[in-house]
Amino acid sequence: MESVADSRARPLVLLTGATGYIGGRLLKGLEKNQWPVRCLVRHPEFLQSRVAPDTEVVRGDCLDQASLASVMAGVHTAYYLVHSMGSSGKFEEEDRQAACNFAASARLSGVQRIIYLGGLGAEGQDLSAHLRSRQEVAYILRSSDVPTIEFRASIVIGSGSLSFEMIRALVQRLPVMICPRWVAVKAQPIAVEDVIAYLLEALELPVGEAAVFEIGGADQVSYGDIMKEYARQCGLRRWTISVPVLTPHLSSLWLGLVTPIYARVGRKLIDSLRNPTLVRNPSALRVFDIRPRGFRQAIERALHNEDQEFAATRWSDALSSAGKSASWGGIRLGTRLVDSRSLQVPLSAAAAFTPIRRIGGENGWYFADALWWVRGFLDLLVGGVGMRRGRRNAETLAVGDALDFWRVEAFEPDRRLSLVAEMKVPGRAWLQFEVEPISAKPDFRGSNIRQTAIFDPAGLSGLVYWYALYPIHRCIFAGMLRAIADRAKLEPGAIPERG
Repeated sequence: MESVADSRARPLVLLTGATGYIGGRLLKGLEKNQWPVRCLVRHPEFLQSRVAPDTEVVRGDCLDQASLASVMAGVHTAYYLVHSMGSSGKFEEEDRQAACNFAASARLSGVQRIIYLGGLGAEGQDLSAHLRSRQEVAYILRSSDVPTIEFRASIVIGSGSLSFEMIRALVQRLPVMICPRWVAVKAQPIAVEDVIAYLLEALELPVGEAAVFEIGGADQVSYGDIMKEYARQCGLRRWTISVPVLTPHLSSLWLGLVTPIYARVGRKLIDSLRNPTLVRNPSALRVFDIRPRGFRQAIERALHNEDQEFAATRWSDALSSAGKSASWGGIRLGTRLVDSRSLQVPLSAAAAFTPIRRIGGENGWYFADALWWVRGFLDLLVGGVGMRRGRRNAETLAVGDALDFWRVEAFEPDRRLSLVAEMKVPGRAWLQFEVEPISAKPDFRGSNIRQTAIFDPAGLSGLVYWYALYPIHRCIFAGMLRAIADRAKLEPGAIPERG
């Protein structure tokens, strides 16, 4: 095995998009192969606990060129895995600006190579806005005069990927599927393991060579073929009904109701599916020692990972998928409104915290789950994330995890969980749980569970929202706290504290 000293002799690699699906898996591959890595992220606290001890995590934003200069210092190769598909604004403009900032900073800092993952689609076709933007970003990076290796891929199949989540949810939940025209368009899906292998092997190419590589699996199939194969491997009988017309807007709303896809992301994704995404130049097979598997093997591998519940990353981990979360575009936020309550239980802190640690996803929210789903449905209608994201793991949480329409902002085992809202609200919202042991009372030993809802309203609409829904929120949160306490008493090993 290579020593740490040998690995540090290697040039420094900069990784953007490390909180995303591809970037998260690539990070693990770089660390496993002993590459020195620096991760550029907007929220370092969401990633810091997930990286190897020698991996750097630095704050920066490709939309803020001033934040990139120090990040680029000493970097030899930079991976550019940034996109704005989940932006609530004009994602093409954000993609263009981010790429220009990154390219200029890379050139000024003496970066020797950029590696970029884009999308397949024949130039000259009437490409969708998403695919057109992907190719425009590649052009901007190449124009920096920094040698750029561009990979162009079609559908990526892997446990937790955007495409696989959509296919899995559709097939599992709909015995009869209405299939618009985009379901029949040909693509060349590739397993996520093969994508990561290409990205890693690109580091070994001679420096100074720029190239475009089209990568795809062994088969040319459609989304319909993939769904049928998924159903076959799961032993499910499914029927399809073809319809001649279904607009991207209607299709995205339909997907939002039955899959984990956000409506605005789904709309951009479906618009891209009207373009065939096939490999026309097989040069990647000659340059790289990689033979991509077929789509059946890719699905089999993805299902295995789902069954084992060790999907390395999920598409919903990408912070950009929820749009901008750190800024409200100059809107003045009013005074925070707080609703807090607590309950004492004769249990240890670990026992009292167990239901909190498991909250959300398939476990639900312990009280008025139907109302939570109604709120998620309304969120989808206005382009929000809805309740379909679930959670990464049923038992464990980590800072940065998506949790239905929340995201984990802080997590201290057996003590504290803080969630920040990513649903559409006129302001900013948090939901916090804290558990503290009680030992000061002579006649009682146990724990205190405190639940706090915090809302930072944006103007008058935020205040109206808070006070209009306060009676409902009060009922729901109070019921949830009681249910958490009751659930904690039923957990195996929940032995009451003795005075």
